[in-house]
Amino acid sequence: MARFSQDSIERVKDAVDIVEVVSAYTDLKRAGQRMQGLCPFHDERSPSFSVNPVEKVYHCFGCGVGGDVFTFVEEKDGLSFADAVESMADRYGVEVEREREDPRVEEARKRRARLAEVLDRTADYYTKYLWESTEARKAREYLLARGLREETLREFGVGFAPNKWDTVVISGQRAGFTVQELVAAGLVKKGQKGGFLDHFRARIMFPIRDGRGRMQGLGGRATRKEQRAKYVNSPEGELFRKSSLLYGIERARSAIAKKGRAVVVEGYTDVIAAHQAGVEETVAVMGTAITPDQVKLLAAHTEEVVLALDADRAGREAMLRAQRVASGKRVRLRVARMPEGEDPADMLGGEGPGSTAAERFTVLIDGAVDLQAFHVGTLLDEADTNTPGGRDRGLDVVVPVLAAMGESITRDELVREVGERLGADPGLVARRMADVGKGGRPTLRLVGGRGDAEDAGAGDADGEAAPTSAPEKARTLSKHELREQWLLAMCIAAPAYGRDYVEKLRPRHLSSPAMGRVRDWLATHLDHPQEGLPRDDQEVTEIVTQLVVRSQREPASPDAMELNFLQLEMASVERGIAEAEALGGNPPVDLQRARATLTERIAHHQSTVPKRR
Repeated sequence: MARFSQDSIERVKDAVDIVEVVSAYTDLKRAGQRMQGLCPFHDERSPSFSVNPVEKVYHCFGCGVGGDVFTFVEEKDGLSFADAVESMADRYGVEVEREREDPRVEEARKRRARLAEVLDRTADYYTKYLWESTEARKAREYLLARGLREETLREFGVGFAPNKWDTVVISGQRAGFTVQELVAAGLVKKGQKGGFLDHFRARIMFPIRDGRGRMQGLGGRATRKEQRAKYVNSPEGELFRKSSLLYGIERARSAIAKKGRAVVVEGYTDVIAAHQAGVEETVAVMGTAITPDQVKLLAAHTEEVVLALDADRAGREAMLRAQRVASGKRVRLRVARMPEGEDPADMLGGEGPGSTAAERFTVLIDGAVDLQAFHVGTLLDEADTNTPGGRDRGLDVVVPVLAAMGESITRDELVREVGERLGADPGLVARRMADVGKGGRPTLRLVGGRGDAEDAGAGDADGEAAPTSAPEKARTLSKHELREQWLLAMCIAAPAYGRDYVEKLRPRHLSSPAMGRVRDWLATHLDHPQEGLPRDDQEVTEIVTQLVVRSQREPASPDAMELNFLQLEMASVERGIAEAEALGGNPPVDLQRARATLTERIAHHQSTVPKRR
């Protein structure tokens, strides 16, 4: 992207009130010609953070950080310099100019601005329709009955989409937008019988924005029994990427910085109710699955994330998946134990700050436990502790979680708790944990070279070796074995992405019949790979258990999964070519073309997937 002109940068800087910007993250008080407060970059009890309102710079005499307003926004909001400038320009109404810009880039930028504009206009229309139309009366009654005040709902821009087929189609074109732009914005779709119709109809509408407050899409809640889907979001497109967005982040950013934590809930009304109750550091994942991109977004704002998801099975599973997704990120995940059958909106009941309901919710958030402790507790709750065999199986599934935590006081306390719950000597639990690292039950040691791990495209295989029945007979994994095992571990770590890759794997991709059976097992047990493992197939049981442990420390991403899969596909193609040449013939043209295509795709993904160090 072209750079902003220096004159534009200076004009933005002149317009910015640095005290106002910084005050969103820490309280400032005047100290002579400067402003002073607690540093928002490190914990301290006495203020050592100083802001110069005239020069528009800051400095902390405690930790040494400092810079101008753009540096501050870059650091606190996780933005690039260009985005920081643009963010401040938007906030203070300064028009910026770019020095030299590729016409294609400029056109793409202008197009995104057009799509955001029509989304904004439509969201405004929906808001007006909610509060002024007769059709939306039941929707108003539903929202108000949940204790959400009109003032709060208006602040979040909540609206209502009419039940007509073409309201947005017609009004959007009248406002000067093409049908193609309305489709690209996710507001209009093509009908089955031709023509175009509104994407949202007879739904309560929730505008979805990015951290800078720019419209990205909409979410709609059903209001009629005949509507098949309770919630419908904008389709994935040029602006809307559900996996990269957090509902309410634009309003929660400053509160997250001040509180030093983010609270994550499931739904739109949960966020609105929490903000209304004064828990303004709350955002939603718009469902139960938390993605790597959402974790990355949260990590840019805080190091502590409290998951306050529903207490049902789906909510518990989502929190456990979050543990895998957050692996390797600088984020401490904690879990607020929500009461069964109550989501935050139900619990808060529309009450404001200082109410009994708000205090109850805050107590749950403040008392959140580490995710590993929650994970262990969940496994113990599901274990059959009435029989020795059931307790043994409970220990089998708990030990890998404990071993993956690393040495800590928290783990020591959990070891004692596991012993008490299972009626076992804590020493036995500790010995079983030690076996994980030595290659004993329930997981096995792997040994492989660093170069193999890097070629595999994901994971660090130092000190690891292929599965064997006895550690002393361990052998070095081949590159192919590393790739297939890292891919399957990542599929377990991020099943939302991994399910497709498990389905695509064929026997020709895998190194042994045992890995084929592992693949078949994961195809139907990816969300709970250790539940009901086949006791008559010890090889599958051992490999799956091993992959689960690996998944808890392996950062999974779609790019890394794709790279490993492409490399397995390339190995299959190369074998086909080699077999043809061994028979004295020329390799089939389709295999040669496949090899050329795969070579290009692998090179592209290798540039996006960092090697493990």
